[in-house]
Amino acid sequence: MDSQNEQSNRQSNEATEKKKDFKTPGIIVCILIAIPSWFLGKQFPIIGGPVIAIVLGMIITLFIKDKTKLDSGIKFTSKKILQYAVILLGFGLDLGVIFQTGKQSLPIIILTISTSLIIAFVLSKLLHIPSKIATLVGVGSSICGGSAIAATSPVIDADDEEVAQAISVIFFFNVLAAIIFPNLGALLNFTTTSGEAFGIFAGTAINDTSSVTAAASTWDNMWNLGSATLDTAVTVKLTRTLAIIPITLALAIMRTQKEKKANNGETTASYSLKQIFPFFILYFIAASIITTVCYHFGVSSSFFAPIKDLSKFFIILAMAAIGLNTNIVKLIKTGGKPLILGFCCWVGITVVSLIMQHVMNLW
Repeated sequence: MDSQNEQSNRQSNEATEKKKDFKTPGIIVCILIAIPSWFLGKQFPIIGGPVIAIVLGMIITLFIKDKTKLDSGIKFTSKKILQYAVILLGFGLDLGVIFQTGKQSLPIIILTISTSLIIAFVLSKLLHIPSKIATLVGVGSSICGGSAIAATSPVIDADDEEVAQAISVIFFFNVLAAIIFPNLGALLNFTTTSGEAFGIFAGTAINDTSSVTAAASTWDNMWNLGSATLDTAVTVKLTRTLAIIPITLALAIMRTQKEKKANNGETTASYSLKQIFPFFILYFIAASIITTVCYHFGVSSSFFAPIKDLSKFFIILAMAAIGLNTNIVKLIKTGGKPLILGFCCWVGITVVSLIMQHVMNLW
């Protein structure tokens, strides 16, 4: 009997090891896509590595007839690596930033985020857009693009196709904003002697950090402002990123309540807040606190630069996995309504940001 148990345990352990090793091929393929995407993203910052990775993944998957050996690694990369990326982003975020720039940017940030979420909710009902895609597009548009989608997707249990669709929509308008906004700023007569006004505009109206920095740098170069616009835009953008925390927690609570209703309100249902609580967000907060404390004791921001770079690479890696797990043909066929939703969120955020700056005499 003992020998049978030992044999059974040995077989179970061997199966577990095989299952673990099975992730390796998929992870390697994702890495092979992510590395060139990382370097191409640096050459073309307006597009960015995440967009390149997800597009390459979508194209390459068309030529893979059987992904059985890759599925486990791809799924691990698209879910877990994405969460690790969000945690590492916390090391680049000083919680004191809110107090440094809050008086000017916080009212604009709150209203632009509210505008995007309201538009996403209303249009999801009017256009019958799946709620998960609408949530991802609304959150991605209002907060920080891919990072917000990364934080939100596991909370609402979005699948890879939904994440890919939301990412595609967000980055499409993200690229347009990075290209158009500097010229729009000149057309609207933003001050050219200071980077404050355009920096706040870029930081509140463009969702992804890469395109925020691209637009702000273009404005600095246009008017020889050094890095004044870039400094303001990035500070505002980091403040805006903090909204990931309350919104993600709110979505977790909403999902828990929905599951309870589906189970006749029983608190002993299979779902609970503890089960779906995004614990990686707690690690994100912890990383932010560590950063703030280190800054307080004089640690240079350059100390965290490698961690921030690793977080960006992890996002690119995860986007490659999501691209590999996406049926691009189906995505194109069903992408019309999410694009309309993304456009409306984009326009709404832009208009509200401009109005608020005008009301506050910043522009």
